[in-house]
Amino acid sequence: MLVSSDLSPTVRRREEGFVLSVPADQAEMATAVLAGYENENQPRSQRERSVPAANLRASFAVSAALGAFFLLTGPRNPAVHWFDRGSADAELILAGEFWRAVTALTLHADLAHLLSNAIACTLFLSVVCGALGAGVGSALVLLAGAGGNLANALLHGSHHVSVGASTAVFAAVGVLGSVGVVQRRRAGTVGRRAWLPIAAAFSLLAMLGMSEHTDLWAHFFGFAVGCIVGPPVAITFQRPAPPAVQWALGGAALAVVVYCWSLALSGSDRL
Repeated sequence: MLVSSDLSPTVRRREEGFVLSVPADQAEMATAVLAGYENENQPRSQRERSVPAANLRASFAVSAALGAFFLLTGPRNPAVHWFDRGSADAELILAGEFWRAVTALTLHADLAHLLSNAIACTLFLSVVCGALGAGVGSALVLLAGAGGNLANALLHGSHHVSVGASTAVFAAVGVLGSVGVVQRRRAGTVGRRAWLPIAAAFSLLAMLGMSEHTDLWAHFFGFAVGCIVGPPVAITFQRPAPPAVQWALGGAALAVVVYCWSLALSGSDRL
């Protein structure tokens, strides 16, 4: 490293260990080179510890926001304005109230419903954010969750109303599986082994998303849309995008939720 910088380092062994030295006129340059090396390498290990922590904080923040919103709206009650205007009513979504595909993700029927989704969100969203970054991961899961609600509305057509973040939770599972396939193929894995992440994700869908008293089709469509949108993003960002992109997309996701709720509460009929 010092030699490649046109310096003349020497290494001498002493009783207390090895000593690296350079001529006096090269001391300042050598210090700068070594400092640059430290900045490039030691922070890497710090980032390896801080990035997962940041992703976990992001998923906790989303779950906490869901909990805070539940305190505001209370349990499911069609007479409450939040549920009347924000639930994923298939008939009204197809009539043009597309914001419901987003707002429904933030509403929960009761405390048990909230807790199960908050725990699952913390788990799966943190892993998605670990693969793609907090901003990109959050925006992608929101997009896939909303897409799942739209597809569910298209299937039912009418007389179907749902709420809950579980569609986004299984969207995260779909994203994880499809991104895992892209990463394995990039690493040179071929054949059936390359598709193991999708198989594992589908097993999670079957195990967690098809229990009694759940909206099976919403879970399936969230998962399916997650599988579709994951690969293009994983191919575009071979590594997590820079912080500026993460902040921009994370902020955009939050803005979309706020905007959709503003439309819902204003009684607008259009996006």
